[in-house]
Amino acid sequence: MSETEKNLKDLDFGGREGRDGEAKWYVVHTYSGHENKVKVNIEKIVENRGMQDLILDIVVPTEDRVEIKNGQRKIKTRKMFPSYVIVKMIVTNESWYLVRNTQGVTGFVGHGSEPIPLTNEEVARMGIEKVWIDLDVEVGDTVKVISGPFESFMGTVEEVNMDKQTLKVIVSMFGRDTLVELEFGQVDKI
Repeated sequence: MSETEKNLKDLDFGGREGRDGEAKWYVVHTYSGHENKVKVNIEKIVENRGMQDLILDIVVPTEDRVEIKNGQRKIKTRKMFPSYVIVKMIVTNESWYLVRNTQGVTGFVGHGSEPIPLTNEEVARMGIEKVWIDLDVEVGDTVKVISGPFESFMGTVEEVNMDKQTLKVIVSMFGRDTLVELEFGQVDKI
């Protein structure tokens, strides 16, 4: 048995190894500027070793920004979290070792050798994984706003956009009807 295999056997994930086979999102710290290289390297290793069932997705979160220079509009893509890659995986000794020892990776975000998964709220806020909500509302239905600046207001649905998971609601504020756009997760049907 090699030294590496001995070290792998000694790792302890506190009983979380492959917990219920549920994949979670983990944050991996990389060298600055190596985020895309790390993503490609992990994808290649996963494919070569046939570990698609353990490491499901690798994301380098980016956003598009419009810059105007000399009257020219240019769309620039920039990394939202420089030096970080987000990986959806089931943590086992093998998957942990594969990611941790990929060239350009400095380690997982967490305590020592124990990676800490992102919460569902953090994943939703980052926009990494879109959660589809099945809300049974139609135009004319009454809904209650359960979060956001219009929390606890009641309103009438004017328009439903299933693709964007949004709806337009007429809310009565200060004696006036106001049209507001809300996400499905911000309302409950009454």
